[in-house]
Amino acid sequence: MPVISLNILSHICRIIAGVVFAFSGFVKAVDPWGTALKVNEYLSIYGLEFLEPASMVFSIWLCGAELMMGLMLIFKVRTRLVSIFALVSMIFFTVLTFLSATWIPVEDCGCFGDALKLSPWATFLKNLILLPMVVVVWYRYRNYQAWVFSRREMLLTATFCLTAMGVGTYCYFTLPLIDFLPYKKGANIYEMITEQHYDGKEDIAEEEYVLVYRNIRTGKLREFKIDDTEWQNEDKWEWVETRVENEMPTVQALVSEFCISDSAGDATEKILTQAGRVYMLCVTNFDGVGEKCEQRFASLVEQACEEGSMVICLTPEPLDENYWHSFGDSEPVRCYNIDATVMKTMLRAKNGVVVLNDGVIEYKRNCNNL
Repeated sequence: MPVISLNILSHICRIIAGVVFAFSGFVKAVDPWGTALKVNEYLSIYGLEFLEPASMVFSIWLCGAELMMGLMLIFKVRTRLVSIFALVSMIFFTVLTFLSATWIPVEDCGCFGDALKLSPWATFLKNLILLPMVVVVWYRYRNYQAWVFSRREMLLTATFCLTAMGVGTYCYFTLPLIDFLPYKKGANIYEMITEQHYDGKEDIAEEEYVLVYRNIRTGKLREFKIDDTEWQNEDKWEWVETRVENEMPTVQALVSEFCISDSAGDATEKILTQAGRVYMLCVTNFDGVGEKCEQRFASLVEQACEEGSMVICLTPEPLDENYWHSFGDSEPVRCYNIDATVMKTMLRAKNGVVVLNDGVIEYKRNCNNL
């Protein structure tokens, strides 16, 4: 191949790979809580649960490194060194996504966070396209020095590193810079729930599970419905996979599962349709609310009382009948149960507040920056 052709091809591949890395790293870096949840899912699948306490640190580091690699490829900073890291990571993730699409299936790889959902096979195909581009970049710059940085490159590398790691760290202590989930500012949760029903009829087809088994004697595959009994014969049938037909889209599932309840029953409609402001204090664990957060919640409860607004507490922790909780020296606040996953989807923080105004999300705050 003529040198000029290789130069042009390598530039095209470098820019495309850099943009993909930068986009992928950024959309995950702005939501480190979501990335940490996906990391925990992979750790659980591969039996590495003992690493879960470090998932947030790994989330910020992984997203920052990916964003940094993308920026360095785009601006042509230490291209040989970055191309080596990019090549190693692409080989690793190509193998991982192949396993996710075949032997160890997952619903979503999480490679673009919640900004863009791809199936495992689509992700694997994306990696198969991107991997040769990274190989071209590596091959083009294979003879360049890897560790000799010019003054410009040192400055850009430091800037990209601080920016990439800073985005994830900032969003961890506050909230995502961009909210890709359904419970964003300006959303009406009750309307989103009711929009899934038309004239009282469910618009989404019911999920149906299909079991695929292999006949041990003949090796032929056969599909069963979950209420069949023949597949339960372990001497004849060997499980292959479970497939979901008419699967509910992720966003719709997150909305449809939104429920606020207590010992008296479902209080979702009552709270979401309340006129005026409703302060929903979100607490993951009452024992985990620090002193500063307690004080901030107490001030918020006082403010809500002065306004004459409703203030409640939402938590996934089990509650006694008609449970009330005081934050510091605040007035007691009525507490309700909410699903842990739904709460983490609504507020990417351990503790914080979601404020409704006439049923519309007016703003959200992490307890760190109340």
